[in-house]
Amino acid sequence: MVDYDVSPIVRTERLRLRRPRPTDAARVARLADDLDVARMTATMPHPYGIDDARAFLERADRADPVRHAEFALERDGELVGMLGFHPMEAGRCELGYWLGRPYWGQGYATEAVRAALRWAKVEWGRRFVMARHFSDNPASGEVLCKAGFLYTGEVTLTFSRARGEAAASRTMVWLA
Repeated sequence: MVDYDVSPIVRTERLRLRRPRPTDAARVARLADDLDVARMTATMPHPYGIDDARAFLERADRADPVRHAEFALERDGELVGMLGFHPMEAGRCELGYWLGRPYWGQGYATEAVRAALRWAKVEWGRRFVMARHFSDNPASGEVLCKAGFLYTGEVTLTFSRARGEAAASRTMVWLA
């Protein structure tokens, strides 16, 4: 069995990706309680409160590090968003991420995704990662393309808790 570092720290020029902590709950709740953030994710409810943040952080803490990795994204010691690799069938994983609205459009998502993929390849041994973005969120598609993801051509309906309905999502793949 491979011994995975269950609390990796990945550094970029402007960001630090680290294991989420229970003390992140208030900041996660504050940033995630924005409909424009939540509606671009499949699993985040809206409104998003402190109990939602605590439950998310508890699930992340209990997750199997062989199959699941979750990172808090920090800029100058302040949490700005989250990024995770979530288990799928056949040992594959799907990348998901979000940033608080004050941090949009500054290249943080691209920087974080690129760094996380390097970690996934070198430290975690991943060679294949899936991602999806809602069709009405082209900025996320641009982030994924800049990080090396390619469109598969598959468009599916994906339920969004915050929207309360399914929306078209585009599937992408990253190959190491």
